[in-house]
Amino acid sequence: MEAQKVDMFIMANGKFFESYQINQIREKLIAADDSKWAMISTLQFKDPTTSLIVSIFAGHLGIDRFIIGDTGLGVGKLLTCGGLGIWTIVDWFLIQGATREKNMEKIQQFLF
Repeated sequence: MEAQKVDMFIMANGKFFESYQINQIREKLIAADDSKWAMISTLQFKDPTTSLIVSIFAGHLGIDRFIIGDTGLGVGKLLTCGGLGIWTIVDWFLIQGATREKNMEKIQQFLF
């Protein structure tokens, strides 16, 4: 793919990934053929900021984990009321990183 198209993708979607992952994604996008571009450009990524807001207001119900696709952890938080509040508070610090990791897993399905 051409570098300009890849750079535009990175600029538009960079907030959905960890900073150390950006160069790896860029290299793989440049090396990828154009047939993959249509699928990659239509991917919907989860917003880490939205995950944090949901975690703050409804994290004790596990909704934040359900949103990013961690169904098992979501059920665990739901049944324990967020681990009696402790798990909820810990997730306020971890949920953005977990969301970015899920986004990376999603793009890796198409690139690697």
